[in-house]
Amino acid sequence: MTSTVPASLFRTNESSALQAVFLDMDGTLVDTEGFWWDAEVEVFQDLGHRLDESWRDIVVGGPMTRSAGYLIDATGADITLAELTVLLNDKFEQRIDRGVPLMPGAERLLAELALHNIPTALVSASHRRIIDRILASLGRDRFTLTVAGDEVIRTKPHPEPYLTAASGVGAEPGLCAVIEDTATGVASAEAAGCRVVAVPSVAPIPASEGRVVVRSLEEVDVPFLRTLISGV
Repeated sequence: MTSTVPASLFRTNESSALQAVFLDMDGTLVDTEGFWWDAEVEVFQDLGHRLDESWRDIVVGGPMTRSAGYLIDATGADITLAELTVLLNDKFEQRIDRGVPLMPGAERLLAELALHNIPTALVSASHRRIIDRILASLGRDRFTLTVAGDEVIRTKPHPEPYLTAASGVGAEPGLCAVIEDTATGVASAEAAGCRVVAVPSVAPIPASEGRVVVRSLEEVDVPFLRTLISGV
């Protein structure tokens, strides 16, 4: 977890119940979910195995240990989880080094959150080495805090990543809005007690109590997020 601002300065002004906004990275802010699948396909092809397209929805959005472990079991590949993790990260880095496209509305939303001085955290299941590379495109200074999957004991769908983010910015989880693109991330945020905006990237996510589903970040702005918290 990295932070550059004292916790005492993290809260928004008292006129808004919204205390902080937490955003997932892959598939939410940057269009990289396809990069991960392509990396997985390529690595397993090198190992002599072909991935079934139906597995894509199963591995999307989860921690690498779960996704990689599932693919090892499904293919019977002769490789350890630790070895596969290195190969997948290396292959993914090769892809993001060619450029990382932002999701529609991401640039505008991050600028708006900064304009309103709303504490903003990036909360990802990706490892720190990947996050730091992508922050070069997103802008490191746009985030009060960043939480990587290899910096917590239990990553998504466990609530620890979002509880860590809330604690790090001195906010109450119930007064934080989370933007996620996968069911795994949504489960993590909701288990932490946060309010969720789901922007499905690969697999559909149903709306439910305390959760709003939108088609794009272009539908999300600060008034929308404040309404999500206040219910007004």
